[in-house]
Amino acid sequence: MKITFFCAFLCTLCFSLSAQDETQTVFRQINSDVLARSQAYHNLEHATAAIAHRLTGSVNGKKAEAYAFKLLESYGYEVRYQPFEVESWSRLTNETRVGDQPGSLNKITSVTLAHSPVSANITAELVDLGNGLEDDYIKDAGRVRGKIALVYLGLLPGSPSGSPSLHRSEKAALATRYGAAGIIIINTVRTGVLLTGTASVTGKLIPIPAVCIGYENGMRLKEALKSHSQYANLNMTNFSGAISARNVIATLKGHELPAEKIVIGAHLDSWDLATGAIDNGIGAFAVIDMARAIKQVGKQPRRTIEFVLFMGEEQGLLGSKAYIQKAVSDQTLHQVRFMLNFDMTNDPKGFVSTRREMEPLLSSWGAKIAKLDTGFKNIVVTAAGLHSDHQPFMLQGIPTGGGAGGRLPNNSAPFYHSDRDTFELVDEHELKNTVRYGAMLAFALAHTDRIPANKLDEAQLASFLRLNELEIPLRIAGEWRWK
Repeated sequence: MKITFFCAFLCTLCFSLSAQDETQTVFRQINSDVLARSQAYHNLEHATAAIAHRLTGSVNGKKAEAYAFKLLESYGYEVRYQPFEVESWSRLTNETRVGDQPGSLNKITSVTLAHSPVSANITAELVDLGNGLEDDYIKDAGRVRGKIALVYLGLLPGSPSGSPSLHRSEKAALATRYGAAGIIIINTVRTGVLLTGTASVTGKLIPIPAVCIGYENGMRLKEALKSHSQYANLNMTNFSGAISARNVIATLKGHELPAEKIVIGAHLDSWDLATGAIDNGIGAFAVIDMARAIKQVGKQPRRTIEFVLFMGEEQGLLGSKAYIQKAVSDQTLHQVRFMLNFDMTNDPKGFVSTRREMEPLLSSWGAKIAKLDTGFKNIVVTAAGLHSDHQPFMLQGIPTGGGAGGRLPNNSAPFYHSDRDTFELVDEHELKNTVRYGAMLAFALAHTDRIPANKLDEAQLASFLRLNELEIPLRIAGEWRWK
């Protein structure tokens, strides 16, 4: 009996060491391939020049779907579209005027926030709601009802420690809940940069008009409101209608556990003000090149890998929600063991996961990568947040993660969702780093003998979300399903 147990132990040990050797070998092969033959930079350059923006449901969006499909197919993948219906939204006309007399207002530069009404033309008094958090509305004691809320996009300097940093859509939802007739959001970036993005937590039209104005104009309005009343007119028309879009899915079958899936995702769509090179070209085209590199290595992992290019992320995580809905209806959701999301990921220095159980494994893989490249610092972070395509997976209890510790290239962070998000901001070597490390992580997850983080049940998930301080934003969004 002891001899049998000892032999079994030796077999397990040898298998584990063999798996580690295999992983290290594949890491080296991926590293060499991406450094010498990565196509991510040139594919993204072509997309930004030939397609430009990739707004979901637009002609450009369909071109982007087809381009991603053809690229993945050319790398030898089984590729399919996953169609879904979306409530498309696009801007038509917009004019914002402000001043201290309702009948004499001056035009200021603004951009309509997505999912604002199809038509709106309101004039009302402005009320400064600071950061636009629930506490600000409680202190306001209802003065904003029927008026226009002026709200800062992030957190104002001097805000109380621990103040939650809400998404613009959550701030618009609070303005609606407390009876505001409209909302003006002040961008945090200086030099007049405007950003767009959705003002809806659901991806559906909101009942009040929402616009973004530049930092300087916003601060002038806040200062003026200290001494006398200010008024604003929000006049806009927009388009909204049901159209179709498609996720693009490439599959690499696992040889031992083919029914277990590792999803490697990034959103392909972008807003229409620029080309979306940073948000999220660097993520989407990195994932496409990860697929190329893993296929080039030729080592089939134990589990199946699905490389998914989601559409509709910018308009409310529509593509990733459609993926989850389809998996639920097909009764295949249990097959998804882990989801890696690459949204504006650039030059990561380590890995992040929502689940602490993953830390030892991520650290062990990171140590192997650091031997190949000392620029990889093997940072391991445990964190959970919202507002990207990992969210629908996380809300099903599925472990998620991605790259950590990187910085956006060429000071591009201020130009997120703006007309300055162009290809010139992309750094080729840093994009290669995203591909290298992401492909290694994807293969390791698919090939490891055991993934220590399992799907959370409903009670465990509610506790996890509370622990990560996500209950309040999920309640605002109407996505908190627990008592």
